[in-house]
Amino acid sequence: MAERVQQPPAKRLCCRPGYGTACRQGQRPGGTVCGGGAGGASGSGQGGPSRTHSPESLLDIAARRVAEKWPFQRVEERFERIPEPVQRRIVYWSFPRSEREICMYSSFNTGAEESAAAAEGSDETRLPFRRGIALLESGCVDNVLQVGFHLSGTVTEPATASEPEVVCSVAISFDRCKITSVTCGCGNKDIFYCAHVVALSLYRVRRPEQVKLHLPISETLFQMNRDQLQKFVQYLITVHHTEVLPTAQKLADEILSQNSEINQVHGAPDPTAGASVDDENCWHLDEEQVQEQVKLFLSQGGYHGSGKQLNLLFSKVREMLKMRDSNGARMLTLITEQFMADPRLALWRQQGTTMTDKYRQLWDELGALWMCIVLNPHCKAEQKAAWLRQLKKWNGVDVCPWEDGNHGNELPNLTNALPQGAHGNQDSGTRPHRTVFTRAIEACDLHWQDSHLQHIISDDLYTNYCYHDNTENSLFDSRSWPLWHEHVPTACARVDALRSHGYPREALRLAIAIVNTLRRQQQKQLELFRNHKKDLLHKGMTSITNLEGWVGHPLDPIGTLFSTLMETGGSSLYYKYGGGVEVCVKHVDLHLFPSARRFLEEGESYLALAVETALMGLGQQRIMPDGLYAQEKVCRNEEHLIAKLQEVELDDSLVKIFRKQAVFLLEGGPYSGLGEIIYRESVPMHTFAKYLFTSLLPHDAELAYKIALRAMRLPVLESTAPSGDMSRPHHIVSVVPNRYPRWFTLSHIESQQCELASTMLTAAKGDARKLETVLESIQKNIHSSSHIFKLAQDAFKIATLMDSLPDITLLKVSLELGLQVMRMTLSTLNWRRREMVRWLVTCATEVGVYALDSIMQSWFTLFTPTEATSIVATTVMSNSTIVRLHLDCHQQENLANSARTLALQCAMKDPQNCALSALTLCEKDHIAFETAYQIVLDAATTGMSYTQLFTIARYMEHRGYPMRAYKLATLAMAHLNLSYNQDTHPAINDVLWACALSHSLGKNELAAIIPLVVKSVKCATVLSDILRRCTLTTPGMVALHSRRNSGKLMSLDKAPLRQLLDATIGAYINTTHSRLTHISPRHYSEFIEFLSKARETFLMAHDGHIQFTQFIDNLKQIYKGKKKLMMLVRERFG
Repeated sequence: MAERVQQPPAKRLCCRPGYGTACRQGQRPGGTVCGGGAGGASGSGQGGPSRTHSPESLLDIAARRVAEKWPFQRVEERFERIPEPVQRRIVYWSFPRSEREICMYSSFNTGAEESAAAAEGSDETRLPFRRGIALLESGCVDNVLQVGFHLSGTVTEPATASEPEVVCSVAISFDRCKITSVTCGCGNKDIFYCAHVVALSLYRVRRPEQVKLHLPISETLFQMNRDQLQKFVQYLITVHHTEVLPTAQKLADEILSQNSEINQVHGAPDPTAGASVDDENCWHLDEEQVQEQVKLFLSQGGYHGSGKQLNLLFSKVREMLKMRDSNGARMLTLITEQFMADPRLALWRQQGTTMTDKYRQLWDELGALWMCIVLNPHCKAEQKAAWLRQLKKWNGVDVCPWEDGNHGNELPNLTNALPQGAHGNQDSGTRPHRTVFTRAIEACDLHWQDSHLQHIISDDLYTNYCYHDNTENSLFDSRSWPLWHEHVPTACARVDALRSHGYPREALRLAIAIVNTLRRQQQKQLELFRNHKKDLLHKGMTSITNLEGWVGHPLDPIGTLFSTLMETGGSSLYYKYGGGVEVCVKHVDLHLFPSARRFLEEGESYLALAVETALMGLGQQRIMPDGLYAQEKVCRNEEHLIAKLQEVELDDSLVKIFRKQAVFLLEGGPYSGLGEIIYRESVPMHTFAKYLFTSLLPHDAELAYKIALRAMRLPVLESTAPSGDMSRPHHIVSVVPNRYPRWFTLSHIESQQCELASTMLTAAKGDARKLETVLESIQKNIHSSSHIFKLAQDAFKIATLMDSLPDITLLKVSLELGLQVMRMTLSTLNWRRREMVRWLVTCATEVGVYALDSIMQSWFTLFTPTEATSIVATTVMSNSTIVRLHLDCHQQENLANSARTLALQCAMKDPQNCALSALTLCEKDHIAFETAYQIVLDAATTGMSYTQLFTIARYMEHRGYPMRAYKLATLAMAHLNLSYNQDTHPAINDVLWACALSHSLGKNELAAIIPLVVKSVKCATVLSDILRRCTLTTPGMVALHSRRNSGKLMSLDKAPLRQLLDATIGAYINTTHSRLTHISPRHYSEFIEFLSKARETFLMAHDGHIQFTQFIDNLKQIYKGKKKLMMLVRERFG
C-alpha cells in the first residue's frame, strides 16, 4: 500500500501508574533494560531457523494465543500486574508470522497461475514482494529495532548505472499479527507495500532473534525519575533540534498552561503501545490510493491495459476473501464507489449508447463479487445489514448498469422456489430493471441456518438409509445420498461463496449434492417425457422449461460447479517463492477430501463429475435472452466452458459419460436442447454439438452423427412457426415482420451452424450414405447463401486434396450445394455472385462433362443471361476446359452445341447484354451465327441502345461483315442525339467510325447515312469533322466492288454532301447564338477561335464568303452591346 512519510498518531493514551482514575493502579513494574532477557532467548518464531526440537513453553503458547486475539489494552485492563517477560513474549508474538499476507499486500497475486498472468508482458522481478526478498537476501536491511508494537529500520537501495544509492527509513506498526500502518521514506504511491516495507517485514519474520526488542517506550519512561526525563527530553531535542524544536516549544507551552486541552486528558500518546480495545484489527490498506488507481484505470477507457489492471484488482479482492481478510469487502466498496462515479455512465445513458463489452464484463465481476460477500456463511448480521444499505443506495442510482446490458427483464425473484424463499423480497421481481446489484440485494435474504444444508456442508458421512420418500423434493436420493433442491444458480452461488471465503471442503460437499440433484432431476425429466412423448410429438411443439439458462447466466452456475470439481482434482497446495518461502494458494489436493468420494459413483472421479456437469449444463434447453450483451454472453460462456472441456483428455470412463449424456440429450424432450422437438427461440446447440461430435466420433460414430444432425436445426429462421409459438410477441421486430425475434448474435450462430456442417462433411468423406444425410440436413436447415457457399467450397477442398484421388461423392455434394447457392442468390443482390458463378463452373468441371452439360441445360434456374453467356458458356468453350476434361471431338462438339444453344436462349431473353457474347460463341456454326445476328436485328429497333449496337457493329466489321456492320451502324444512328454543346460525347468516335465505314463502302451507303447524321448530330465541330473527312477521298476506295469506285471526289454542291454542308453551317450559326447568350469576357478569345473554324466551313460553299460576311454583320448588329467582343470580331474578320 502507499506509504505516508508522516508517522500516524498513537492509537491510545498511556500514563504513569496511579495517575488518574482511568489508569490501572500499579500496572508498570520497575525492571531491567527492555532490550535484553527473554526477547532473545526464546525469539525463534515461525520463519526463523529451528535450533532445537524441545516443545514450546507454556508461556510462549499462551502469549502467542493472546497476541493473535486480544488488543494489548484489554490485556492491561484484565490483569492487575503483567510481568515483564510476559509482556515481552506478547509483544514478540504480535508481529505477523506468515509471509502469505505480506505477499498478498505487496503483489497483485500469490497464486502460481495468477502470478504468471500478472507477470505476462512484464518483469516479475520488479514486483515489490520479489524486490523486497532480493533486498533482504543481499543484506540491504539494517538498524532493525522493535519498540513495543512498532518496528523500524533502514533499507538501502543499491546504486545503479543511472541512480545513486538511496537509504530509506521504514516504520511499521502492527497489532494482533497484522500490519496496521506503514511508513517509508521512498515516498511510494501505490496500492501495495513497497519493496522496502517488504524487506523489513520479512527480516522480522525470518530473523526474529536478530531484532533488538524493547517494551513500549512509555514503559521505559515510567522507569525514569524527573532528572532522567529532563535529560532524555533535552538530548532528544538537541539531536533533532531543527526538526522538533518548534513542536517541543509548543507542547511545553501547552503543558504549562493549566487550561490547555492537553492537560484535560490523562496520559500521553504512545505509538509503540499497541492497539486499544476500540481499534479495528485489519491489515493496512491505503484507501486513497485504491480510489485513485481505480479512477485512473477507468479514465483510460480500456487503453494501456487498464481493463487487465482492474481485473487484477478484482482478483486481489477474491484473494482477500479466500484468506478471510476483512479488507476484501472494504476494497470492493472503494472500487464500486469509483465505478459508480464514472462520468461515462451518465453520458452513455444520455446518448442511449451501450458500454464496451470489456467494461460490461468488469461490472459483471463487480456484481458477482458482491454476491460472494453477502453470502459469506459466517458474516455478522450487522455487517450484512450495512452491505444491504450500501447496495440499495447504489441500486437506486439512475445510471446503475442493468444486469442484461440494455434491456430489463422480468425474471422471478432470486429466492423464489427456494426452501427459505417465503421471507424473500417478493416485490423485486416487479422492478422495471434488474441491475448488476439486484442479485446481491436479493441474496441478503438468504441464510445458512437450514439444518439439512448445514449437514451437507459440514458432514462427509451425512446419509439417511431409512429415508424412502421418492417425491420431487426428497432430501435424499434412492442411495440415501443428500440432495439440495434450490434454484440452481442460487445454490451454485453458495458454492462460489464458500470457495471464495476459504471453505473449499464445504464448497465441494455442496457442489456434489447439487450435481447429484441435477442427475436425479435429469433422470426424472426423461421418465416424464417418455410418459407424455406421444402427446407432445402429436402436437409438434413444446414450451420452454427454463427461462434462465445455466450457461450464460449472470451467476455462472455451471462454471462454478465445474471449477469447484476440477480444482479438487487439481495440482499442489503450495507455490514456492524465491528465498524458500512457501505461500499457500489453494486447497486442492485430493487427500484433503478423501471421504467426499463417498457420494460419487463407484470408480468415479471429481474430474468425471465435473465433465458430466458441464455436459448437462451445455445441453439444457434454454430460451435466448433479450439484448445484445446477454446474447453475446451466452455464446461467450458456452465457448469458454467448451474450451475448458477440450483441455481434458478423454479416457474410457469419460467416454462412457459422454455416451450416457448424449443419449439423455437425444431423448430428453423439452428439457434438452437436443430433444426431438424444441421451442422456436431456444438457444441453438451447434457449438456444443460440434464438440460432442468430435469427441464421440472415434468411439461411437453413429451416436456422434445423431447428435450433430439433430443439432443442425435453427427453427427461429423457419418461415412458419407452429401454432401457439407467438406467446412472446414483444420479441418480434421489423427485420421481417412477424418472423424473426431480436437475435443480435444470429450471424455468429449461423456461422457456428456452418462450422458444425463442415465438420460433419470432413468426417464423412468416403462414406456416401453419411454424405447424403449431411447434405440433406444442410439443405434443410441452413438458410444463408454465404454459409452454404462456404460449405460447398470446404467440401470441394476436402474432395480434391493433393495427396489423394478426388472423392467423387464429396465433389457431387459440393456441386449440389453450389447449385443451391445459385438458386438462392439468382434474384437477390450479392456482391460475391460472380465469384460464386466462376467457382460453380470450376466445381462442375471437376465433376465431369455431364455436370457442365447439366448446368447449361438448366441455366435459367441458376444464372442470369449475362452470367450464363459471359462466364459459364465462355469458360466451357475455353481451351483450358477442353484440356482439363480430356475431351474427344465428339464430346467437344456436344458441349459446344449446348453452349451455343444456351447463348441463343440468353440472347433472346436479354439481347442488350448477351447478343455480342452469343455472336462470339456461335462464330463456328453458321446457322447459329445467323440466328444470333437476326436476334440482334430484331432487338435493334426496340430494346438496344446505340452503344450496344455500335459495339456489335464494330465486332461485325472486325469479323469481316462490313455490310452487316453498316446495317447495325445505321440502326444505332437512329437512337443517337448529339446536341450543339456535346463536342466531347463518347459516341463521337462511333459516329466518325460509322461515317468512315459508309464512305468506304460507296456513295450510295454514304448518301444513306448522311441524312441520319444530320438528324442525330447538332454539334458543329463534329459535323465539320465528318464533312472534311468525306471530301478528302473518293467514296468506295477501299470497297470490294470496283464498280462503286468512280475515282472522283464528291462535290459539295450536290447531294449528299450539300445537305451535310448546309447542316454544318446551320449548326455553327445556332451554336454561335447560343454561346453569345451567356458568354463571359474570359471566353472571348476561345469564341474568336470558334468563329475562325466556322469561317473555314463557310468557305467550303461556293458563296461561302458572302454568307460568312453577312453572318458577321448580323452579329455586329445584334450584339453591338458587347463592345469589346465586337471589337475583337472586327479586328479578326473585318
